[in-house]
Amino acid sequence: MAGLALAEAGAEVLKIERPGYGEDMRLYEPKWGREAIGFALLNRGKKSLAIDLKDRKSLKMMEPLITEADVLIEQFRPGVMERLGLSYETLSRINPRLVYCSITGYGATGSKSDVAGHDLNYIGDTGLLSLSMGPTDQPVVPPALIADLAGGTYPAIVNILLALLLREKTGQGTHLDIAMTDNMFMLMTWAIGQGLVTGEWPQSGNELLTGGTARYQIYPAADGRFVAAAPIEQRFWETFCNLIEMPDDLRDDAKDPAATLAGARRIIATKSSDDWKRVFYHQDCCCSIVQTLKEALADQHFLERGLFDYVLENEEGDSIPATVVCVSPQFRESPTARKSAPAVGAHNDAILKKYGG
Repeated sequence: MAGLALAEAGAEVLKIERPGYGEDMRLYEPKWGREAIGFALLNRGKKSLAIDLKDRKSLKMMEPLITEADVLIEQFRPGVMERLGLSYETLSRINPRLVYCSITGYGATGSKSDVAGHDLNYIGDTGLLSLSMGPTDQPVVPPALIADLAGGTYPAIVNILLALLLREKTGQGTHLDIAMTDNMFMLMTWAIGQGLVTGEWPQSGNELLTGGTARYQIYPAADGRFVAAAPIEQRFWETFCNLIEMPDDLRDDAKDPAATLAGARRIIATKSSDDWKRVFYHQDCCCSIVQTLKEALADQHFLERGLFDYVLENEEGDSIPATVVCVSPQFRESPTARKSAPAVGAHNDAILKKYGG
């Protein structure tokens, strides 16, 4: 995803893959034409160079690329690139200006540096998962890859750009050690502060931001859909109470938070989501109806923002809206530039000819 963002901003991004079938994600389901749709969305606009990194002769072909490269991104476990002869120390001798970005689960140092893991492990190890897991007898798996994206992608992009700015001043590249777990703690500033100062550590379902109050809650409506209510500040709360006709004795949620929450739940459950949508429409109370993903993709607001104007094509000429990335529109290439994901090694000849490899 970090490479995709840079490609969307106009960088030439070369994806290094094993010869043959390339990286494993190409084989995932569901397929969209030749490739897995997940692979196609993440790799549109990139170029594919198929090289056997365990073959020293093949590695030699990469030297001209390293000499010209501004940035290298890798996500092997610590030590793998060194064993392949591609460590920062080795490559920086070829290109001292190289910004070398390593993205791992636990970082290059520390006792967990070589431990295998996925997003669920990373948010579990850092305490984030414990803050909002739902009922203990049926814990909920988060729907987004929080550590991968908030802990890996975005910090990588930010630090790559900072390193490039530093290089403008010093002429030197650097090695960035991006640990997805490290960056999870930034997402819990409120919880960490509360625990350190009061000694009362936040728990799942008990706090303001984890479902413990009526002011930040998901309420079932009468039709089985849900209201997302976040009237945290007092002025929003007062408007919310007026709109749902909260009884006077429940409006001061500091007196009996559980009673206020139960009262709000009873009231919201009496009307359908369409009814509540009309009640909350253009009211200043931070309340909305939970949309399905399909509904969100058709939401007029997002269409007006042009979020889905960028097009992904496959080799059969089919097209779908491309995934939104974090690059602001003024830095992205024109949405009229229809892009596709590369076949394995599709650019070997052109790249090697261009860079003299």
